[in-house]
Amino acid sequence: MSNVKGKVVVITGASSGIGEAVARLLSQHGAHVIIGARRVERLEELASSIRSEGGSVEYQPLDVTRLEEMQAIVDRARNHYGHVDVIINNAGVMPLSPLGALKIDEWNRMIDVNIRGVLHGIAAGLPIMKQQGFGQFINIASIGAYVVSPTAAVYCATKYAVRAISEGLRQEVGGDIRVTLVSPGVTESELADTISDEEARDLMKEYRNISIPASAIAQSILYAINQPAEVDVNEIVVRPTASIA
Repeated sequence: MSNVKGKVVVITGASSGIGEAVARLLSQHGAHVIIGARRVERLEELASSIRSEGGSVEYQPLDVTRLEEMQAIVDRARNHYGHVDVIINNAGVMPLSPLGALKIDEWNRMIDVNIRGVLHGIAAGLPIMKQQGFGQFINIASIGAYVVSPTAAVYCATKYAVRAISEGLRQEVGGDIRVTLVSPGVTESELADTISDEEARDLMKEYRNISIPASAIAQSILYAINQPAEVDVNEIVVRPTASIA
């Protein structure tokens, strides 16, 4: 039997890539998904598609760098369904560049979305999960949380932070609340579209030749949610078979 059916799942960064794939897969397994992102038109299209297949979905605009917006989407999930089972902190940006390029605005954007966004998801959901006595955080990191590569120093630093935050949270809330870190290798997404640095863009084009589909990451998330309440899958790394990094 599925342990996903009927669960209430909030997904950030759901307008494309991994977030979209997760929303589709979990809804197909009977979850109630509440999706958020900045691109509302994409959310509308996704919600319409999910509903046409008989899935349960709600959506609203979400900028994870704004705590009040993160709180609003989590509160909406709880108010509509009475509880919140899972929060998937998926929103992220990846404008890679060499440190010497001094793209400070891009550094700050990665810090704001990739780190603060995850912290805001935790801040919005943790009091609710503590009160109800159950829940699960799934934080999306990257293979960059384990290895640093040229042009990716700041991005990797943000993902190392997500890894550290996830482990600290697990140790603090263990017992009733589950914490899962999912670290994708190179995956089909729109993340690379934000790279403005020519050197980093060229390196990424070559790197992405072995990309796996976002649905592969969605399957790993489904696996983690589907475990019995007493089983906490803490860390999942999903790479292309051809990957050596």
